[in-house]
Amino acid sequence: MTRAVPNLAVAAGPVLALESRFLESQAAIESWLRRQWADTTAPFYCSVDLRNAGFKLAPVDTNLFPAGFNNLSDGFDSLCIQALQTAVERTCPTAANLVLVPENHTRNRFYMESVARLKRLLERAGFMVRIGSVSPEVTAPTRIELDSGGELLLEPLERNGDRLHIGGFSPCAVVLNNDLSSGVPEILRGTAQPLLPPAEVSWAQRLKSQHFAHYREVTREFADMLGIDPWLITPAFRNCGNINFLKREGEDCLAANVDGLLQEIRKKYAEYGIEHEPFVVVKADAGTYGMGVMTAKHPDELRQLNRNMRKKMASAKGGGEVTGAIIQEGIYTFETIGEPPAVAEPVVYMIDHYVVGGFYRVHAERGIDENLNAPGARFHQLAFEDAGVAPDNRCGPDETPNRFYAYGVVARLAMLAAAREIQSTRQEAAA
Repeated sequence: MTRAVPNLAVAAGPVLALESRFLESQAAIESWLRRQWADTTAPFYCSVDLRNAGFKLAPVDTNLFPAGFNNLSDGFDSLCIQALQTAVERTCPTAANLVLVPENHTRNRFYMESVARLKRLLERAGFMVRIGSVSPEVTAPTRIELDSGGELLLEPLERNGDRLHIGGFSPCAVVLNNDLSSGVPEILRGTAQPLLPPAEVSWAQRLKSQHFAHYREVTREFADMLGIDPWLITPAFRNCGNINFLKREGEDCLAANVDGLLQEIRKKYAEYGIEHEPFVVVKADAGTYGMGVMTAKHPDELRQLNRNMRKKMASAKGGGEVTGAIIQEGIYTFETIGEPPAVAEPVVYMIDHYVVGGFYRVHAERGIDENLNAPGARFHQLAFEDAGVAPDNRCGPDETPNRFYAYGVVARLAMLAAAREIQSTRQEAAA
């Protein structure tokens, strides 16, 4: 069998036992997940960043407005198309027209490739699709040339009463691929057409700590059903809600939580005989794109930041200011690709409640305990066999289809947490 996964330097221990448990419990896992989706509607789409330490496999981020569709293998197209049909039909059973709302950074040529790929997938799923921009810079139809050839037409999104439209083109639903970090624009508030995903879970309102609180509950239930330690698939975390890195406000809160979390991790490492040094990741509680991220192995590191690092930690996407931070258990990545070895982490993509593929984020200049979602990262379109949903009991737990299945299970747990997060947010809004 051709090995399509990176080398896992730690080739024994809890994760292999975990993968074996997943394999022998596949029917129970899939049945449990089906019951969850019967009770909770899956997000329209999402992507999950995973880290595989060999002794632990867990998500470190869940994005409800994923980019990077251009990094998926073409072999996933049929899976994506069927899943998109299901996701749209759930909201608009007779839909014909959709508007896709992208991020405002039209000069990001890599992102525009992702928008083009997503648009093509929606069109191949049987929908008429136009791209409606909410960027102040797009005041007239604007053509964007793509490096891959062809072009995208961005048009200003318009509103009449409570309905969104582009000229005479009136959509049944609006697919958001904009995380609205700078806030929900007035044009998207109180619309007659549903927004997929809803604007209530944009980064203007969503917090990573809230998501991982839901994830922690999901994995407790899952682990109880499976008879495993939830720590093996769950990153411990804490958060500080009022901080200002530039003014050094909230520094004591950060240092105390870093110290407490490191002690918590040390106890688990001792329990499992893990000899690596624990570390934590401090990052903005809201936002994406790897901004405002640092690692720490001692609380004093938070007190010794130079001004440049404080400025970096204070900056959020869209020019916003970081006012809250999540302190998350750091998870090593012992997966490597190529010669010389470059560290890698899997990113799993899902539409509705289906795994539709993924890729590896690789960074040759980052270490096993560093954030890989940073400038210089590249992407490997490795073939996620059957998109990670079809394990093979004829081969070992760490062989390609089985490692991908383990990725798919953990990623779906993160997606279930996101589904509960959306449900909770909507209930709070309705109260």
